[in-house]
Amino acid sequence: MKICIAGAGITGCTAAMLLAEAGHDVTVYEAVTEVQQLGVGINLLPHAVAILDRLGLADRLEDRGIATSELVYYNRHGQRIWGEPRGRYAGYPVPQISIHRGALQVTLFEAARERLGADRVVTGHRFVSVSDDERPIAMFERADGSRTAVEADILISAEGIHSALRRQRYPDEGLPRYGGRILWRAVTRAKGYLTGATMIMAGHQDRKFVCYPIDKPDAEGLQTINWIAELTVPVMTERENWNKEGDKADFADQFTGWDFGWLDVAGLIDGAAQVFEFPLVDRDPLPTWTFGATTLLGDAAHPMYPIGSNGASQGILDADALVRALADHADPVEALRAYEAERLPATAKIVLANRGNGPEVCMQLCEERAPEGFAEIAEVFAEGELEAIAARYKAVAGFSKEAVRARTPGLPA
Repeated sequence: MKICIAGAGITGCTAAMLLAEAGHDVTVYEAVTEVQQLGVGINLLPHAVAILDRLGLADRLEDRGIATSELVYYNRHGQRIWGEPRGRYAGYPVPQISIHRGALQVTLFEAARERLGADRVVTGHRFVSVSDDERPIAMFERADGSRTAVEADILISAEGIHSALRRQRYPDEGLPRYGGRILWRAVTRAKGYLTGATMIMAGHQDRKFVCYPIDKPDAEGLQTINWIAELTVPVMTERENWNKEGDKADFADQFTGWDFGWLDVAGLIDGAAQVFEFPLVDRDPLPTWTFGATTLLGDAAHPMYPIGSNGASQGILDADALVRALADHADPVEALRAYEAERLPATAKIVLANRGNGPEVCMQLCEERAPEGFAEIAEVFAEGELEAIAARYKAVAGFSKEAVRARTPGLPA
């Protein structure tokens, strides 16, 4: 089929490569004229890495990032609540990868251009609208204001949370839903901590710090540490702007004294050259993504809170499901309906679970039950309670070991 994708981000590039590998005629249109290595860190969960491994990209991404060894939760006093190994350290056939978002984006963009051809990954073309659902004719606008129409069998929006196609389908939806919290994100070059590949979360819902390395140690033991400082801020004074520079004075004092011995939170904040400010936003699940031969993919379909490391990973799973649906259905409309039937309910559950803090709920429960700390964690949680919280979220997000192996039967056990 002739497939047009709007958006050459992480999800769009992955979908383009998977669809081209399956034999489809794919062209991707990206709004920006030059794709640059921007942003901070990101995590790719094993079920998403398994799909990228089928494209031959997992090793390349691990080389540019690091395989996360464990995830550990702490209270605001630095006491360990619970933790578990991650990725291949937990027995998965592939790693969980922590990497700079820009490195991930550029790697996928370059790979897409190599495989599809430079003329099939077109920059400087912003999607405007579609004029026909059954035989889509997509309109794109160039930087000079001129426009071009593209006809295809299928149109896919991978434009992100501000998708123009989603806005055309749901013109009264309005702006993304603010979750009452602000995230300040940055990277700091610092000495590694714990295993050198540990992701930690400390604090609770109203005051939380997350960090993890996104590269391997250098000769001096220094790593690029990605971190997020999060605070409850009831009223958002400015709408989301992914390039907004933050001010440390707005949050740093809330983490004064957070020195756990093995991790100096205040020092990491102080050592960052630049901080970005992000409001915690998502959108309500939609009744449908698909209209005729057009559909939504990734954040265009199901933007969610960055809890549980799921945003980009779920978009990659969307792309995989779309390819399988097209293999099973000759009619494009039937294929898109099958794709939606698989992915819309699954992602809606994650959106709602993340509003309830997902697996991070253990930190909030610990704060409520033992705000001044504890002598033994067994005094705070019943036996098996913490493991059950983690297992429930893995089941909702679809990255239990069994699910990953079932999705990728060619991988070694």
